[in-house]
Amino acid sequence: MTSSLWLLCVTAASIGFLHTLFGPDHYLPFIVMKKARNWSFAKTLSITIACGLGHVLSSVVLGLIGIAAGIALMKLEVFESFRGNIAAWALIGFGFAYFLWGVRMAIRNKPHTHIHVHDDEKKHSHHHSHVDVHSHVHEDKVKSITPWILFVVFVLGPCEPLIPILMYPAAKGSLMGLILVTSVFGIVTLATMTGIVVIVSFGINLVPIKKIERYTHALAGAAICLSGMAIQFLGL
Repeated sequence: MTSSLWLLCVTAASIGFLHTLFGPDHYLPFIVMKKARNWSFAKTLSITIACGLGHVLSSVVLGLIGIAAGIALMKLEVFESFRGNIAAWALIGFGFAYFLWGVRMAIRNKPHTHIHVHDDEKKHSHHHSHVDVHSHVHEDKVKSITPWILFVVFVLGPCEPLIPILMYPAAKGSLMGLILVTSVFGIVTLATMTGIVVIVSFGINLVPIKKIERYTHALAGAAICLSGMAIQFLGL
């Protein structure tokens, strides 16, 4: 490996780590959805990895097509920025819709107390909430499409820093360089995503949230919406 290729790999690893760390959209949706939907760690990691692969590979494919077609770097970056806007608004829309659905579920599932009087005039009360079959049907539908929505959003979302990194080995005609740089960037990005998801999810599990448990869906939707807004309006 040449010194320039070695330096490029270190750069790809550094950018992959920082790009993921400072982009809350890379991990926040999985953290909050794990808590709201009670996903297992295995399911959460599989969805995170699938979305991360889609996120990285979509930019790799686009970059290679652009390079093969001789499209200038500036034009590729403009298109990636356009994709980023679509992904951010999709995240905002999904988060807001999920927030509204979560508020509706929280209202419908509001706990209340019933007092019963027995023949011997003794009283007792029990505390519960009503969740009808119709609610379960809608919840199952939301549960089944949520991972797919996240996957589509992540495929649309670009890895802007990856395109310039690919240009150097492409210009040198180095296939090994292209594969190596892409692999390093992808592995570091996925490792950072999954690492943050595991650490933060484990920490959240230690926090008692029994009193606000019925609001977890609404809070998850709000968090996803805010992460999309942070990307769109703050450039994170």
